[in-house]
Amino acid sequence: MASISLYLAIVFSFVSLLFFSSHAQLSTNFYATTCPNLPTIVRGAMTQALNADSRIAASLLRLFFHDCFVNGCDTSILLDDTSTFTGEKNAGLNGNSARGFGVIDTIKSQVEASCAGVVSCADILALAARDGGLGGQSWTVPLGRRDARTASQSAANNQIPGPSSSLSTLVSMFSAKGFTDAEMTVLFGSHTIGQAGCTSFRNRIYNQANIDPEFATTRRANCPSTSGSGDRNLAPLDIQTPTRFDNTYFQNLVAQRGLLNSDQVLFNNGSQDALGRTYSQNNARFLADSAAAMVKMGNLSPASGTQTEIITNRRITN
Repeated sequence: MASISLYLAIVFSFVSLLFFSSHAQLSTNFYATTCPNLPTIVRGAMTQALNADSRIAASLLRLFFHDCFVNGCDTSILLDDTSTFTGEKNAGLNGNSARGFGVIDTIKSQVEASCAGVVSCADILALAARDGGLGGQSWTVPLGRRDARTASQSAANNQIPGPSSSLSTLVSMFSAKGFTDAEMTVLFGSHTIGQAGCTSFRNRIYNQANIDPEFATTRRANCPSTSGSGDRNLAPLDIQTPTRFDNTYFQNLVAQRGLLNSDQVLFNNGSQDALGRTYSQNNARFLADSAAAMVKMGNLSPASGTQTEIITNRRITN
């Protein structure tokens, strides 16, 4: 009887440990003693990366979103495919468009040189996404995530909203992750920076009626109507201030200048019109709500249990 009790106690303790590790509270001072220079390292590397490529801010923010929306913020999106492992990098909305991996490599290398085996790539990506916030946008980043040892290409193909998504699809996808409609809308405001390829907006600029004619003409100049011609030509998601994080994205929507269908549905005689108009008129409100939603997104189901580790090379598991 005593041996059974001891066995049950051990099992209970093990399960409790797994639960704690998977649901442990993230903390802004998680690395205060183990890697105190982490914020400085990431910020310095991001400054250099932005000086070399202004697009990198949007690329890393997109990478962060695509990572968190698939089984939580665990950097499963960073893992390379191998002969025995299929990751998420080549999923439909990631292949040939996800970028910024080299910046994470650089930061990880610098962090490892300062405090080896301590900081997860998941936390590095969360900080890098924040520190690329052009135009003064910032938010507090709780830390303590761990890195995934697995990935799911099928989940990446099915859980990330695409450029042609309808409003109902967006609401459903974000609701499944615990976001309100308002949080969904403000997170889409991140499209105030970055660019999109012709294939993602060709149908909108040639076939949709809810678009400003002058805007459509401008975009058609660099995106031919014929599939296969200019498919990878880029256009800014925000035609006004494409490298500044501000509320002009919503001003564009009000003027029917949303580049993607999934952008314009947020202001198209639907449930999000009032909030979109509010953000278009109040940049401070947009930035504040955006920061809160970013923190919530960063808390999405952090990778947990025996499926996680602190990887030393973001491309492969240990």
